Amino acid sequence: MTTESGQPVAEVTSNAQGTWQVPVDKPGKYKVTLDVSTLPQDAEVRGGNNVRNPTVFEGNPAAVLFALQAKGGAGPGGESDTTGQSTFWDQAAQLTFEGLNLGLIIALAALGLSLIYGTTGLTNFAHGELVTLGALLAYAFNSGIGLHLIPAAMIAVIVAGGLGYAQDRFFWGQLRRRGTGIIAMMIVSIGVAIFLRYLFLILFGGESQSFLQYTAQPGIQVGPISAAPKNFVAMGIELAVLVIVGLALMRTRTGKAARAVADNPALAASSGINVDRVIRIIWTMGGAIAALAGIMLGLSQNLKFTMGQDILLLIFAGVTLGGLGTAFGALVGSLIVGLFIQLSTLWVPPELKSVGALAVLIIVLLFRPQGILGRRERIG
Repeated sequence: MTTESGQPVAEVTSNAQGTWQVPVDKPGKYKVTLDVSTLPQDAEVRGGNNVRNPTVFEGNPAAVLFALQAKGGAGPGGESDTTGQSTFWDQAAQLTFEGLNLGLIIALAALGLSLIYGTTGLTNFAHGELVTLGALLAYAFNSGIGLHLIPAAMIAVIVAGGLGYAQDRFFWGQLRRRGTGIIAMMIVSIGVAIFLRYLFLILFGGESQSFLQYTAQPGIQVGPISAAPKNFVAMGIELAVLVIVGLALMRTRTGKAARAVADNPALAASSGINVDRVIRIIWTMGGAIAALAGIMLGLSQNLKFTMGQDILLLIFAGVTLGGLGTAFGALVGSLIVGLFIQLSTLWVPPELKSVGALAVLIIVLLFRPQGILGRRERIG
């Protein structure tokens, strides 16, 4: 690794999981070169580019990725290579699984954001920090207190739900009662996001961390898919939570009241529904679900104070694509976003993988502005 001017910084070797870290003295643009002679004989860098040029900002670690593939692997036509290495379709199957995994994590976070928007009309830019909060709370209970990750995660979800309730009870609810406009509240949420982000930096530091359990697991092979057992369990939990919340919104009295508030708050209030109580339940649920999303995200990558910010754009993409204010729309939109992000790396460099998902978002909204499962509304 060198500076942009060519001054050497450090030379490091990745660990058994393929990760590495280089501390730098100051922010700026750097050049990272992968020594391809150190790769296994049957592996090569996808696209042949072994140089990356990340820009490092103060207090914000920069991720550098080198996607590897089997040497002489299959091209876009899907044919096998003569050495028996993985084909294009094997890679596509693996990336589809990873896309579903990522999509379910985004869907968890997007569900809370969509419910809050549906009942209050607030586009909450601080929702990414609720995702980070859940992961860091679980890490604090896991690493700081010494609890096993499972009870630590449960406590973190409960605490985050309580903090979600407190947010609306003592902050957002007060702004609503004062008649603060939606645009003003959205701008306030940006300030809240920045405040929380750097509060996390002060309390937890800027270094990447990981949970004490389930960090390094040997992968298991299921057909062409290779994944750690924690990935299958996490996907099952995510899908179960999404289905339970969706059914609760459709079948329970609170869920029906939430949908009534989302349709017409004034009419719901005149029908005897306590609108403030429903909104606080939604905020509690949204905070808890966002925390669970952060914990699941922390199982698939390292923890850092910007992890929620990093996926916030994808969360908004999933919510908007599926239809603002709809629970199942958030699920469908997020799955599409996750799949396009991962599958696009078959053709584009990993650094550009989010572009495909955002391109799909733009194309869908051109033909269906209300989103996939959204409803048309008359404006004006």
